[in-house]
Amino acid sequence: MPAVIASEVMKRLMVGVERVARSNATVLVTGESGSGKELIARAVHQFSMRCHKPWVDLSCAALPEHLLESELFGYDKGAFSGADSHKPGLFELAHQGTIFLDEIGELEPKMQVKLLRVLDGVPYYRLGGTKKVSVDVRVVAATNRDLEEGVAEGRFRNDLYHRLSQITLKVPPLRARVEDIAPLARHFLAQHDPDLRFSDAALELLAMHSWPGNIRELRNVVTKAAVLAQGFVIVGEDLEMAATREAPERKVHASALNGTAATSLDGMERKMILEALEATGGHQQKAAARLGISRRTLSRKLKLYETEGASAVV
Repeated sequence: MPAVIASEVMKRLMVGVERVARSNATVLVTGESGSGKELIARAVHQFSMRCHKPWVDLSCAALPEHLLESELFGYDKGAFSGADSHKPGLFELAHQGTIFLDEIGELEPKMQVKLLRVLDGVPYYRLGGTKKVSVDVRVVAATNRDLEEGVAEGRFRNDLYHRLSQITLKVPPLRARVEDIAPLARHFLAQHDPDLRFSDAALELLAMHSWPGNIRELRNVVTKAAVLAQGFVIVGEDLEMAATREAPERKVHASALNGTAATSLDGMERKMILEALEATGGHQQKAAARLGISRRTLSRKLKLYETEGASAVV
């Protein structure tokens, strides 16, 4: 998986990842959904001495408990109806390598007990098995939940939490690493079509969005813009993002025509248009070129703003 990193906060995190990877400590990767936890987990494996051994991953939320147990620990022939052959579990397949358990906060209590025993190095039985299995596996887990809160509420075992969090790596949300937004957007755009590019105005709009869905949301916005773009330049109006309030880390103080704060995508766009007009002395053609939009589009938006202003007065 390619890592696109420009922000200092992510560079510092990757330095920590390299140090952590040299040990065999269990690692818990935390962060919001879509922030890039799997990439950090893979980096731990890649920088470790186990990098040439298996990498096995599983989402703990993807399977019901009875299937999750057989996936992790395997089963012997005859263990249950339909088990007509031996099947090794993911822990066995990851022997001497790394197993990544995503969404670890979704584990049911019974599975939490079984996992704790494996983490403590206790050999286990496959389902229906009579011979114990021993494995040498480095465990990396990830969650977007607050496991300490889960412990306090009795949903997550305290001993398992402390066993998983020998080392904790926290991935910051995209809104806290604005410098990564443009490089990531260009990377996703190049994956779709290397001939496309963003206008400066479009990149500024991307940087001003709060990205509640983080990198996953950014990738979706860029993909949609690339598919629907009219030309080879992605402009502001090609970007379809849900209007969201700015996150506390990145409040944007800007005035729209009526003097109110710009807290939505429309407000940000209006602010940029007004700034471009001011910078070009009111020359609409030059302002449109600066924004990466057509003169006709600029004129249409200015008329819309005038209409909204008149409505507000009425």
